[in-house]
Amino acid sequence: MNSLDHVDLNLLRVFQAIVEERSLTRAGQRLALSQPAISYSLGRLRTLFDDPLFIRTRAGMQPTPIALELSGIVARALDTVREALRYAEHFDPAVSTRTFRLSLSDAGELAYLPPICEALHRQAPRVKLRIEPLPVEEIEDALRASRLDFAIGNLPTLTARTRHQALFEETYVCMTRKRRGLPRTKELAMKTFLDASHVQITSVEHSHYALDDAFRAQGVGRHIALELPHFVALPSVLAVTDLFATLPRRLAQIFNRDGGFQLYELPVTLPMAAVTMHWHEHFDQDEGNVWLRNLMGDIVRRFDER
Repeated sequence: MNSLDHVDLNLLRVFQAIVEERSLTRAGQRLALSQPAISYSLGRLRTLFDDPLFIRTRAGMQPTPIALELSGIVARALDTVREALRYAEHFDPAVSTRTFRLSLSDAGELAYLPPICEALHRQAPRVKLRIEPLPVEEIEDALRASRLDFAIGNLPTLTARTRHQALFEETYVCMTRKRRGLPRTKELAMKTFLDASHVQITSVEHSHYALDDAFRAQGVGRHIALELPHFVALPSVLAVTDLFATLPRRLAQIFNRDGGFQLYELPVTLPMAAVTMHWHEHFDQDEGNVWLRNLMGDIVRRFDER
């Protein structure tokens, strides 16, 4: 068994560079190491793991099955080490090249991501933001394992187990294409609502189950004519059909910027959705984490003022 005390952890950087570059030359350039140094490190890696790890082909250095299996483990290990070293760094958004990982639903991407990216472009042009939407049940573990830095959304099951900040409370409206014959009232009558055909969003990141439960609890059964996995296609579908959709009010307002849809208050009372931002307690005092969560919190809270 290999002991950590006798392993040069820089070998893992060489391994990951070869995995990603598929070339000893490019891996050396990336790490500022000479060709002999990269070849020597590869030899030590092959001895360490008792496997060739990479096979030279016309397409480059192709990883063996063992190397492919190791690549994910090594990548996570290097990410963890980088996270630890950040505690010794002063975070300066103007020059930082740090990567942050954020879980958003597609509704969140449509609503909050553009202004967040705009602010990052101005204040932190070299910071990278990676969007990694995850099912709710996976978010806590991802935050704990540093595979995720933040999650924003309607995530009530996480509030007892993560650090979090309340941003605003969302309400719902019903939206359909503007056309003749629509009610001129602000609220749909129950009969109109029940007679209509509806679109349902079934994304794993969306709280549609809570909406369905609320409708059922009030004895309201919608006729679902279409199920969509995400909100992104919804305005295009509604624009060419007579379907109705129940969706977050702020998202409906974004879709209706050109005034092509009619928005109605619902004939039933639905629970408000608390939009919160979550992170792990290990990063409470991390300068980069504090800076970005303040930035994103300010941006998302503005939606409560519209």
